[in-house]
Amino acid sequence: FYTGEIRGRVLYGDLYVVGGFDPCFGKEDLLSFGKALKESDVDSIVGKLYADVSMKDTLQWGWGWCWDDDMPVLTPLLYGKKNIFIRAFSEMLHGLGIHHVFGGQARCPQNGVLLAGRTRQLADVLHLMMKESDNLCAEALFYQLAARTGKPYASRKEAMYYIERLIGRLGYDPGKYIVADGSGVSLYNYLTPELEIAFLRYAYRDEAIFSPLYIALPIAGVDGTLKKRMRKGRAYGNVRAKTGTLEGVSTLAGYVRSANNHLLAFCIMNQGVERVAAAQDFQDKVCEWICR
Repeated sequence: FYTGEIRGRVLYGDLYVVGGFDPCFGKEDLLSFGKALKESDVDSIVGKLYADVSMKDTLQWGWGWCWDDDMPVLTPLLYGKKNIFIRAFSEMLHGLGIHHVFGGQARCPQNGVLLAGRTRQLADVLHLMMKESDNLCAEALFYQLAARTGKPYASRKEAMYYIERLIGRLGYDPGKYIVADGSGVSLYNYLTPELEIAFLRYAYRDEAIFSPLYIALPIAGVDGTLKKRMRKGRAYGNVRAKTGTLEGVSTLAGYVRSANNHLLAFCIMNQGVERVAAAQDFQDKVCEWICR
């Protein structure tokens, strides 16, 4: 967005880049912004460049994350999954010969004029989140929920508002569960297999939800985080499920088709695990048994 006016190849006003927490934002997206400026005949800015990161709160980590978790910075402005957007954007502008000065962080005023924008399909983010267990994509979707409230600098509490409403609709008491983050990395998360299966059944009943979810789930022995698991037997190519791993914890939840052609939802949570491989072997055997 920009404020002011463009006269004689000069923007007499400020430029605002409003972050939408796109975990897939990359070089092609960045160049599209520079192209939009060039097509507007702007080669210098008499004003400043501002970063608008008001989509979410200013915390750059999740609630309950450990200090040694290898996790990405949570900011609405990302480039290549890193917190280097402004640096990359500034370098791109300099490369195009567009002179500017960075003014820091500020919210874009309501009279800002849209110059260019980029959007991402949900399926693209969901695919990486599920198939590759991409934590950044999971956090991005989590904060999209929070942003739906329209509240500036929305936090995990705003995201929880929608999740708790769903838990209540499913007939459970939201006060008995905790969803601390979007990726499941936080040690404060508290869910049960029963609730997870309720979520899976809810998704199955709504084709608009189930279809993209089912497509995105890793397939046993075929792709994603299940590519090297269940590579033979009835479970092969049959189980579609999401893995979850923490120190001492291993989980698997999803769908499997039984021998009588019924699609079943399942959730396995192993805690106090000494070796993850042993827990995964147990889960694989349970899935094989369900298939029979």
